[in-house]
Amino acid sequence: MSKLKSKWICQNCGYETTGYLGKCPDCASWGSIVEEVFSVEKGTASKKILTAKATPKTISEIDFDHKKRLTTGMVEFDRVLGGGFVEGSLVLIAGDPGIGKSTIILQASNAIAKQGKVLYVSAEESAHQIKLRAQRLGVVSDNLLVLSENDLDAAREVIEEQKPDFVVVDSIQAVYSSSVTSSAGSVSQVRECCNILMHIAKQLGITVVVVGHVTKDGAVAGPKVLEHMVDAVLYFEGEKFNSYRILRSNKNRFGSTLEIGMFMMEDDGLTEVSNPSEIFLKERSGALASGNVIIATGDGNRPLLLEIQALVGPSSYAAPRRVATGVEYNRVLKVLAVLERRVGLNFSKHDVYVNIIGGLDVKEPAADLGIALAVASCAKDAIVSDKAVIIGEVGLSGEIRAVSHIEPRIKEAEKMGFEKIIVPKGNLPLKNKTSIKVVGVSRLIEAITESLAGLQE
Repeated sequence: MSKLKSKWICQNCGYETTGYLGKCPDCASWGSIVEEVFSVEKGTASKKILTAKATPKTISEIDFDHKKRLTTGMVEFDRVLGGGFVEGSLVLIAGDPGIGKSTIILQASNAIAKQGKVLYVSAEESAHQIKLRAQRLGVVSDNLLVLSENDLDAAREVIEEQKPDFVVVDSIQAVYSSSVTSSAGSVSQVRECCNILMHIAKQLGITVVVVGHVTKDGAVAGPKVLEHMVDAVLYFEGEKFNSYRILRSNKNRFGSTLEIGMFMMEDDGLTEVSNPSEIFLKERSGALASGNVIIATGDGNRPLLLEIQALVGPSSYAAPRRVATGVEYNRVLKVLAVLERRVGLNFSKHDVYVNIIGGLDVKEPAADLGIALAVASCAKDAIVSDKAVIIGEVGLSGEIRAVSHIEPRIKEAEKMGFEKIIVPKGNLPLKNKTSIKVVGVSRLIEAITESLAGLQE
């Protein structure tokens, strides 16, 4: 009989200590360190599935068809994966509760079921609950098997018996293995269950997708080793009260981590958004009002055209308000400071509101120039042309710094029918010719003058 021991482990980051601590020294979270009892003999469950002794091979002897992938039927999803799920890979998809993780995986499973057998292991919902969602999504396939089981050892036996091509485990925090005595969702259980699933994927050549939860900070719940063990880590992001969802890759051994996929949540499931710029700009009618500017932001390799709105008005408070929605608050404060010091605008007695239309969060510095022109436009009550797009990072001395992926942004603006684009002079000259008028600026005051001069004509 194996001897039982105990450790105190942080459930957020996996930090281990010999006694209780109120605050984790590693991730600084309070009340997350709990006692876990474990056996000295570990890892026996995952060894049972080894079918043969592994032998080394030369790199030229290894036969692998990298083009053989399981496609999800969704172009946006396949783009993020690098062309689809690779055979024998272990993929983790994480996101906030209710964001649509189970929905997108069930829709993808329906498409993959046309290419092979799919086993959906649900540890959080009953088979009847999954059936209700499947009816709403229109998922009907004889190759899609549903197993409501949270005992991973029992689920492994079903996998070995059915030999599916694609397995979904929803979720990793809800399953448990009998080889670990701690409760489901603990760091030890998550680590051991992921280890078992990794052996299933690698030894049996089965593609395994694991659904995971995230912490309040947006990180994958559980030990960090969980992200190291899987082949790809996908994040499904979005606001609960907004219909748009973004799928991005934080880690991908078989593709780029710069691709994103955009979806819209509707009553019958998730639909792809192939042209997000058109969606975000469709409510634009005629000339923009003062304080409205179109920017070309880039999320990975994909350019997006978004509208920034700024409102500047007299403040009735001793300390004027600064409100930023969709952009980083400190970035807005930096832009306001540069406008005051380098351009001569005074906001000490004015409230300033900055908003990104569409509910998306813009984090890259290329939106600085758009924020600055939107605020200056409203402050001077001057309209920026609705045929112009703004790109650039603003430095503290008022300089406009070059940004990455400039040509895809210009191409996107050209495709959407814009006639003029203001870019940092450091991004010129361009490699490819374009029909849109490209204006390079090196200082913030130049960008403001160029924008206003184009309007006054």
